[in-house]
Amino acid sequence: MQRVLVLNASYEPLQLVPARRALVLLLQEKAEVVEAAQRFMCGITRRYAIPLVIRLTRYIRIPRNLKLPCTRHGVIMRDKETCQYCGVATTRGQLTIDHVVPRAHGGTTEWHNVVAACRSCNHRKGGRTPTEASMPLLSVPRQPTYIAFALLNELERDAVWRKYSFV
Repeated sequence: MQRVLVLNASYEPLQLVPARRALVLLLQEKAEVVEAAQRFMCGITRRYAIPLVIRLTRYIRIPRNLKLPCTRHGVIMRDKETCQYCGVATTRGQLTIDHVVPRAHGGTTEWHNVVAACRSCNHRKGGRTPTEASMPLLSVPRQPTYIAFALLNELERDAVWRKYSFV
């Protein structure tokens, strides 16, 4: 089933939902169509254009100081599915999570201490810091502040959604 981008009333991306859920939001007049596909979904009495992007009619307040949990999926999304040592972009299944300061040296699993790394770089670095291994990081790891940061990678994959990925 096709997914639909849901925007807040301020055009801020919130989430991706199935087309059927988006159609329900439209029928309940809780959202309006911003962009639609050329395909249709048939009801008993009408045909409905399948939406690609909808916007909520009421603003949903998003807490800005919400702490996001540090997960493997979140780290890989933050690092845009790219090894932070060699810069090779690969699939999620080929990436591992590397502790910048190894756990053996007291490193913790927190946003500022973990990065996505390909298997070969992670193995080559081993239980050393990037300085000790002469493997500088491409970017400094940080905690995401944007609540919908996980959407950003998804939005980049679809040409229609790309224009809504402003951060």
